[in-house]
Amino acid sequence: MKTIKDIQQYLKELLSRNQEIPLDMLELLKADHRPAVKKLLLRYMKNREKNYLLQKRWHDFRALEKRYRQQGLLVAGVDEAGRGPLAGPVVAAAVILPEDCYYPVLDDSKKLTESKRNQLYEQIKQDAIAWAVGISDVAEIEQLNILNATKLAMLRAVKGLKVEPKVLLIDALTLADWPGHQERIIDGDALHACIAAASVIAKVTRDQMMAEIGKLFPEYGFEQHKGYGTAAHIAALKKYGPCPQHRWSFVRKFLLESERIEARPLVGNTDKSY
Repeated sequence: MKTIKDIQQYLKELLSRNQEIPLDMLELLKADHRPAVKKLLLRYMKNREKNYLLQKRWHDFRALEKRYRQQGLLVAGVDEAGRGPLAGPVVAAAVILPEDCYYPVLDDSKKLTESKRNQLYEQIKQDAIAWAVGISDVAEIEQLNILNATKLAMLRAVKGLKVEPKVLLIDALTLADWPGHQERIIDGDALHACIAAASVIAKVTRDQMMAEIGKLFPEYGFEQHKGYGTAAHIAALKKYGPCPQHRWSFVRKFLLESERIEARPLVGNTDKSY
């Protein structure tokens, strides 16, 4: 009869290899009357079910990419971060995932913890066939409006890819200046892996940028709220007025409330590709 430790290790190895318990061994374990064995077997069954659901979700998450790939078409997912904040750039990313990658926790970046986002950020960069980031700065947001600045950042990201995609899957938008095939998908970062991957790259990149901006303007706390309109951010804005990284069209109403209507210079263009 195997020890509890032996059984625990055996089931752990089966799970790691995504294998089922052989029928003869399963019957032996079911017949084992030790409470610890029954707990281990129940835990194994629950984990197997969890793994099955994760794998099914991942299969569905990549189904559209797979259909295009079977036609010989390379697909890039495109998403952005930073349309809503009062300050800082809008950042877009484009990602082409390899066929054999597997990120069971990948999701819309807003649904992930910071730790999970950072882990996925490194994994995706390492595994991707190609990835790139495009940025529209505050001056461009003010000049073009946030929608057009977002599209510009997305176009920069797509053009920055070292491998040209034939199809773009874009979260909620279309790019008039992109000549190839594209699909506009509402909530695409929750439906398709390549868009979710782009959302993670864009979000982590922008968070890193806002942390650096926070060092230049420490009174606003950018490293905490990333430029979003939190109570602390609005209080600092009313107290100190805007800095060069604030979007005037976004913060004007708060400054009117506090009678802080100082014009501040806007920053120049910033663009990154990898």
